[in-house]
Amino acid sequence: MPTHTVPPGPADDVDMALMRESPLDFITGLARRYGDVTRHRAAGDTVYLLNRPEYAKHVLKDNGANYTKEGTPDDAMLRPLLGNGLLTSNGADWARQRHLTAPAFRPSAVRTFDEIVTDATTAMLERWRPSVESGAPVEVDEQFTALTLGILTHAILGADIDGIGEGFGRAVDAVNRCIGHYVPSPDPDPADTARRYADFGRARVFLNTVTRTLIASRRLSGGGGSSGSGSGRDGAGKGGNLLDTMMSTDHLVSDEDLRDQVLTIVMAGHETTAKSLTWTLYLLDRHPEELAKVREEVDRVLGGRPPTAADLQDLPACRRAIQEAMRLYPPVWLISRRAVDEDTVGGYHVEPGTLVCVSQWVLHRHPDYWEAPDAYRPDRFDGADLPSHLYLPFGGGDRICVGQHFAMLEAVLVLATLLQSVRLELVEGFPVEPEALVTLRPKHGMTMIARPR
Repeated sequence: MPTHTVPPGPADDVDMALMRESPLDFITGLARRYGDVTRHRAAGDTVYLLNRPEYAKHVLKDNGANYTKEGTPDDAMLRPLLGNGLLTSNGADWARQRHLTAPAFRPSAVRTFDEIVTDATTAMLERWRPSVESGAPVEVDEQFTALTLGILTHAILGADIDGIGEGFGRAVDAVNRCIGHYVPSPDPDPADTARRYADFGRARVFLNTVTRTLIASRRLSGGGGSSGSGSGRDGAGKGGNLLDTMMSTDHLVSDEDLRDQVLTIVMAGHETTAKSLTWTLYLLDRHPEELAKVREEVDRVLGGRPPTAADLQDLPACRRAIQEAMRLYPPVWLISRRAVDEDTVGGYHVEPGTLVCVSQWVLHRHPDYWEAPDAYRPDRFDGADLPSHLYLPFGGGDRICVGQHFAMLEAVLVLATLLQSVRLELVEGFPVEPEALVTLRPKHGMTMIARPR
């Protein structure tokens, strides 16, 4: 195939308003109609969508230096809130931030956080007790957001934010509604747009206040005096934590940089895990035979005691249940990069400036790689040898999520702890629909009944 051919795709420019109305249907339709490399024009951009793992690997890893996040929709959505944090920075800034952050998320470090995870989950279950006894519905998506936020800030930042978790979750929702919402020109509903931006402004002030309060609180408690590489089991031991390390004289992180890094870690580190847990519990409720496998494993391995990090290797069914949920409902559903220089992908020429995208939503359901791709089958991950960059719940290449080990430990331990005490059942008739904003969220939330074991 000549290297200067362009991929197939729609002849006319894409209507951005229609695309944003149903982005999952749009990208799925492109792949089904035009194949594994597609091209379309939208809002002045030439956009390639890559739908094979080897193409994703080429852009995210093998030739990753040619593809930047700068000037992408990801960057445009996240930078107004997160500044120049780990998710938005590039080049030397990103390398420095990654080097600073990575030690806190090593497997050996995150294993020490198991008690923080199980204690927080047990406390949440205690708060649920009146609802469990009365059969009152529980907004589990909101509950999981507050839970994972509290776990993250305690474990990684050595801070206790009890009492503001729900407010933080509402602020995150407001941010999503604004930055994940495309406004066409001319704006068909200026009043709605004004409301979204006003909500975003208030949410940004709230999130900035929380972040700066975390930093100030840590300074007052004596954190940040010297660099430390480890963390005690309370997340704030003498060994230090990530916030202490970033505040230490060894690193000299500016106040603005510190704010960007802390808010990025808090936002990225809790939201994706909360959504993964929400989708996992929903799918287990819809598939009782899979729920039975997980509960049998939890009962057999734990015998009623709290799980620990040492139990992770003996809880493969729990892990697979979460992995399969993240395949079907990947928290991050699209990765975008901007080509710096010309390139060739799949035999097609890539011009400099081309927006190149990989969608986990599409790739995770590719019929060439997944049997019954729309079915929930956790056992497909039992000993599976998947092609590199086929399964990307945490992204890929050098920029793969720094917190992936923490996220999996947290999700498995939360799931095991929950299933020891309750069964979550979707409220009858409750509408469940994925909404592709910054993350892949249940559009209407997730309201469930927590039944006692």
